[in-house]
Amino acid sequence: MADQIDFQPVLLGSDINVYGMARSFHEEYGLKSVAIGKGVLGPCTASKIVSVEVVEPKLEDDEVFVRTLLDFATRYKGSGKKLLLVPCGDNYIKLLVRNQDKLRGIYEFECIDEKLLMRLSIKGSFYEVCTEHGFSFPKTTACSYENYRGITLPFEFPVIIKPSNSVAYWNCRFPHKKKVFVAESREEFDAILDAIYSSSYKDHLILQEYIPGDDSNMRVMNCYCGRDKKVKLIALGNALLEEHSPEGIGSYAAIINGFDEKLNEMMKGFLDGIGYVGFANFDMKFDQRDGTYKLFEMNLRQGRSSFFVTAAGYNLAKWLVDDVIYHKDLPCTVAKNKVLWTIIPTKIIFDYVHNESAKKEARALIREGKVCHSYYYNKDRSLRRLINYAKNQFHYFEKYKRYFGNKGLRD
Repeated sequence: MADQIDFQPVLLGSDINVYGMARSFHEEYGLKSVAIGKGVLGPCTASKIVSVEVVEPKLEDDEVFVRTLLDFATRYKGSGKKLLLVPCGDNYIKLLVRNQDKLRGIYEFECIDEKLLMRLSIKGSFYEVCTEHGFSFPKTTACSYENYRGITLPFEFPVIIKPSNSVAYWNCRFPHKKKVFVAESREEFDAILDAIYSSSYKDHLILQEYIPGDDSNMRVMNCYCGRDKKVKLIALGNALLEEHSPEGIGSYAAIINGFDEKLNEMMKGFLDGIGYVGFANFDMKFDQRDGTYKLFEMNLRQGRSSFFVTAAGYNLAKWLVDDVIYHKDLPCTVAKNKVLWTIIPTKIIFDYVHNESAKKEARALIREGKVCHSYYYNKDRSLRRLINYAKNQFHYFEKYKRYFGNKGLRD
């Protein structure tokens, strides 16, 4: 089948999101994807369905990014295959948007313009867009290195603390560092800010009210919008559990597909209204106090947990290929099939999820054989991958035992 395909997926990155997209391409077309990234991470190691062909540590530099991609494209000159470029990380989509004119004609892709990118990626303007389209969001403010001491908060504790500049934060170091913090008191709040700003991180911090409820109140939505700037796919996921390790807080570990007609219509109106193109991923939380979804953020790409959409029968690669490569006229599809998607052992789900109805649904799906693990793929097995998979799963038991519920300044 792959011999008859007239395109080659080129994925940017090497994390679980990249592997999920590679698996989507392989399941639908029998294709092996190639990837370009800053390194080679576990999910793409020793794989038969994706090969990290170029490792460039300085890939996030615009000039290096363009040069690397142009150089790589020469490998396929004369092959007759179109190179389908798929960014799988926030920085890669920003690099593509900024440099799209230099890559068009060499690679096949569709993306938004830089003006819309800035409007959606900066928290202040993003929340303005949310207000215009009727979306609720947590009460939010920000602080800077210059004004954080003694800052007055417009809401009560607990308070969520997260960086506005994820790249700078990723590169900083300080004791008890976490991807996201939750401060239960003013004393803890001050200590966390002092710790962060004692590091090399000097950019703004986003401060938000904490929406009550456990992980099962979280929702994730993945959408695809076509070249005509209309929504083609909407898929909602109900989280069961998030990761709780310092570097993983806020990332989904287990999801069951959901459906909410009102939310679907709101999201369709929002994306159609702003003229969005490509994959979009939304994180939100159901607020039981007022019965609304509070939108946290929008990622201008498919989410790292987005394989839950493919697993339910809505292959993300197919929507992308039909639109970008074959220019098909696609209707809007709303995902309704259900599956239990996980990156953790199912025992952890039943040990740590508090929501009994969610656990009941998970058990029923497992009995029906409707369970999927992104990392474990029957057509990509080898001794090395099985060993890596076993280690990966074992470590989750340690992580949850050590870190579950800990979002403060401590180990």
